[in-house]
Amino acid sequence: MITSKQNALVKEIRSLHNKKFRDGLGIYLVEGVKMVKEALALSACVKTVVCTQNGLETLGEIDCDTQLVSDQVFEYITGEKSPQGVIAILQKPNVKVVKPTGSCLFLDGVSDPGNLGTIIRTMACAGIKDLYLTDECADAFSPKAVRSSMSGIYNVNIMVGAREEILNAINLPIIVADMGGENVFSTKIEGDFCLVIGNEAHGVSKTVREKADKVVSIPMQKGMESLNAGVSAGILIYVIKNLP
Repeated sequence: MITSKQNALVKEIRSLHNKKFRDGLGIYLVEGVKMVKEALALSACVKTVVCTQNGLETLGEIDCDTQLVSDQVFEYITGEKSPQGVIAILQKPNVKVVKPTGSCLFLDGVSDPGNLGTIIRTMACAGIKDLYLTDECADAFSPKAVRSSMSGIYNVNIMVGAREEILNAINLPIIVADMGGENVFSTKIEGDFCLVIGNEAHGVSKTVREKADKVVSIPMQKGMESLNAGVSAGILIYVIKNLP
């Protein structure tokens, strides 16, 4: 059992709370019994599972490299307020910006990792596989985004690039979400699409908006300014995807 905070593995896990080290090492963290079990079930490139004795008992028998740590060490490495004593190190997928395989989402500067994770979770539930992120977006592999995505992070292809690179790859009608757009509930969109969600404060960039085939909005009661990016994306995905 690892009992020292100076242990190399413990130091590595602590470093993965920082994007620079996630990018440099090509790995990220998944925490909690359910998410770790699902990562193992989906063969999501789990390198090591680290847990307390209680966490291991809850997790059950697994076919993976497992390291036991003391409760004190786990408190040092966890990012959770109520940790379950189970954390895994996963290999980040190396996905280049390529053309979508079907309907997709393009997040143009979404900066909140909770919103990003919620969008990934919703995409996975709706069966949308391809997600494009501009360089300004939050990191999809940050602990908060991963936690918010639940197991969606294992089921969505996440591609990060410059706006022009992404726009050049997308060969579908581009549907931009904007408060000034037409009511999405009365808009007919057929076939595959690329839905664009902009930055929470500034919306969709001029570069991307100029490429829009259609601009849509969600109707709101008078006096209400907007929905957050995660909720908006969820509504729009289901409305557009399920139109006849």
